[in-house]
Amino acid sequence: MPLPPRWTTPRRLLRLPVLALLGASLLACAPAPSAGRGSEAGSTASATGGVRAAFSDDGVAWVSGGRACVARVPSFQPSCPRLAPASDVGWQQSGGQGADAWAALPGPGLVVTLDRAPRSLNVGAVVLLSSTRIYREDGSALTYSGEAGRGVAGAPLAAVTGGDGRDYVVLGRELRRVDDGAVLDRAAQPFLYATPSGAASAALPTASDGLSLYRLTGSTLERFSAGQVVARVPHGPGQVGLVRGEVVTVDAAGRVRRFTPQLAQLN
Repeated sequence: MPLPPRWTTPRRLLRLPVLALLGASLLACAPAPSAGRGSEAGSTASATGGVRAAFSDDGVAWVSGGRACVARVPSFQPSCPRLAPASDVGWQQSGGQGADAWAALPGPGLVVTLDRAPRSLNVGAVVLLSSTRIYREDGSALTYSGEAGRGVAGAPLAAVTGGDGRDYVVLGRELRRVDDGAVLDRAAQPFLYATPSGAASAALPTASDGLSLYRLTGSTLERFSAGQVVARVPHGPGQVGLVRGEVVTVDAAGRVRRFTPQLAQLN
């Protein structure tokens, strides 16, 4: 993956003419992303319906079938720029001006912003994004300023920035903290989610507000608290996260749904 990092211009869902042409020309040759790898691939795709997503206080970004989109608060109206097939999405805090939504494009070896001021970074064979790092398929990493960042030795299956601001990955079957390489769990599950003190893994798409877990089973959205399910609503496969105190889900068709913490639907 290692091509030399290089910035072009700076940020949000403006459509770069160059990238639009790039997306069209590389559509046939760039690989479509898989929902998971190895033995986890089938179960992961089934649980999510084939969609990857990232959540922040600014909204939700997702990629399904290689198409990357973003929906920002307060309207949550989806915007999907024309790009080469994407493998992942992520949010990066941009000072006091909110967060930028990024997409990883492994075919052309770029990460690009999905909206606001256009930015792109030449990174090589990018596969995963967190809030602080861009991960290549060999586990090496860059920051969003184009500088080398600490990565891992090997291909990570999932990456997330925890509630402590540090990065965590699933590598093989291990949950690792990237900064110091500490192995936190030797039987990690395929899905990672942030906790107030770091991150944890789960067998299903999961989000945590520190008091309850919210998880998608493939047929329901559940709130899990004090060791039991305390609320449940019908919901198909997808991804779940938290946006400004709301529970937000997105499915492979790009349908964004919002719920209160008690799972009363808001839209």
